[in-house]
Amino acid sequence: MLQSVSSPAARAAEPQSPGIRRALAHIERHFAEAVYLGELAALAGLSVCRFVTVFRRQVGLTPHRFICRRRVRYATALLADGVPAAQAALEAGFFDQSHLLRHFKSAYGMTPGRYLREQLRSSPLRPGRVTYPAPAAFSPVPSSRPA
Repeated sequence: MLQSVSSPAARAAEPQSPGIRRALAHIERHFAEAVYLGELAALAGLSVCRFVTVFRRQVGLTPHRFICRRRVRYATALLADGVPAAQAALEAGFFDQSHLLRHFKSAYGMTPGRYLREQLRSSPLRPGRVTYPAPAAFSPVPSSRPA
């Protein structure tokens, strides 16, 4: 079967140039902040139009989509650690919780809540997480006071 030229496997086959690696390193350091296409293009030593074309060919996603996916991965880690969704969205660089939700659904095909429930179901204990025993059934403690 022929592989589509636009498939991620076909696009990722091209090795990354030093300029694209510099842009990726900058994105990794600053993904939660405003990242401007002009800055990335300058780091890569390309015009903005050429940068987008080369980035997509070498990375497999446009710069905007790549940054959004990186933010979603970070927000997912925050949510898994118990950070409220609105706070996780802001810390990851999204405008608000609905902005995170839209990009999360685009990346994972489900809401963050459903994703986390499915992750907990498949692996109840994550390394490094504090777990507490399940609460015992309520049993009244005998009181020393007279009734």
